[in-house]
Amino acid sequence: MILSLYRLATSIGAPLISMYLKKRLKRGKEDATRFNERLGRPEIERPEGHLIWMHGASVGESLSMLPVIAEIVSRANAPSVLVTTGTVTSARLMRERLPEGAIHQFVPVDSLPYVLNFLDHWKPNVALWWESELWPNLITETHHQNIPMILVNARMSPPSFKRWQRWKRFAQLLLGSFDLVLAQSDTDVSRFEALGAKHVERMGNMKFAVPPLPCDEGTLAEIRSRAGLRPMWLAASTHAGEEEIALHVHQHVSKQSPQLLTIIAPRHPDRGAEIAEMLREKGAIVSVRSNSEPITPDTMIYLADTMGELGLFFRLAPIVFMGKSLVPAGGQNTIEPARLGSAVITGPHYWNFDEITQLMVDASGLEVVNDADGLAQAVARDLAEPAVAQARAEAAHRFAEKESQVLELFMDRISPLLDAAEETIRARP
Repeated sequence: MILSLYRLATSIGAPLISMYLKKRLKRGKEDATRFNERLGRPEIERPEGHLIWMHGASVGESLSMLPVIAEIVSRANAPSVLVTTGTVTSARLMRERLPEGAIHQFVPVDSLPYVLNFLDHWKPNVALWWESELWPNLITETHHQNIPMILVNARMSPPSFKRWQRWKRFAQLLLGSFDLVLAQSDTDVSRFEALGAKHVERMGNMKFAVPPLPCDEGTLAEIRSRAGLRPMWLAASTHAGEEEIALHVHQHVSKQSPQLLTIIAPRHPDRGAEIAEMLREKGAIVSVRSNSEPITPDTMIYLADTMGELGLFFRLAPIVFMGKSLVPAGGQNTIEPARLGSAVITGPHYWNFDEITQLMVDASGLEVVNDADGLAQAVARDLAEPAVAQARAEAAHRFAEKESQVLELFMDRISPLLDAAEETIRARP
């Protein structure tokens, strides 16, 4: 019943969907040159043979797909891989990093005509969906076309679980469409089973398999040269409200470290101008990276409002606070700085990464602070006692390297399913 109403709404609401897409296009949220892909009308042909379709919402999911894609296309008689995502940023990342044998497309808008266009053109043989983006038309129609589906790296945050419990039959319809759910944690297993998923296994977090974020070594050397020997720390992937907290930390810590350099890398770089204005109004001397403003001896805050450079700043700053965690928004991935040797700090709101956070804390590789003052105290201590910060960084790195075996476990688990799908295709008349 709910699915029928949803399909009716997305069909009748086609003009509204079109208006919404046009607004996104004007704001740069859609790619004008590839807009037809959002309508399920690609401009490239389907490759011949076996096609594996992988879908992830945005950058985080895209990154965790890359090791799996590399493993699949390296196999003998490798199938083609179709990767779909929904954001311009993830499309740019895929263009730069997809191996030969893999294709990127924008996921179609979840209106039935667009979904049918997409499936009729690509005819995938297996579908791997990453994490928790559940589009009803796309999922149910893929299932109706007898395409095996696996939900990979599946997670269910407490807010999402609470929402889905209100629509339990609908959740059961969607999750029951998946032949297998590979969940990140035991808690996720319990939540998916409670919502009606048929076959759920704990696999671990595929983000551990992602290689360390890249960086341009020349740029790193240049910024290090400009920063000199100044003590520094990084507030990474910050959300609204956390830039003010970073300034508070700077003002507190600079009393003991007058040459302190604070780096802020907002999660959404398009907020850069707004953040710079706020910081300057509060008396901070700010250098903005997107404006090519260099670090000078007077720079207090270096605003790293660019895309794709977190690997650079994780290597630069020995102490990293991961944002979205001192505001109630669910936290960010702490694995990335851990892989690059940072002493990592997070706030108390990390429910999107519950298990990772607890495991890293248990391994002495992560510190959790409760508020702005707690963060200021932690940064001040780490700068004053570098051996303490280094020990935490080394523990985090050991933990991340140990957990990276999840890729091998994952490939062992899904290879028989991929092989079975290929044998089924060969057997068809």
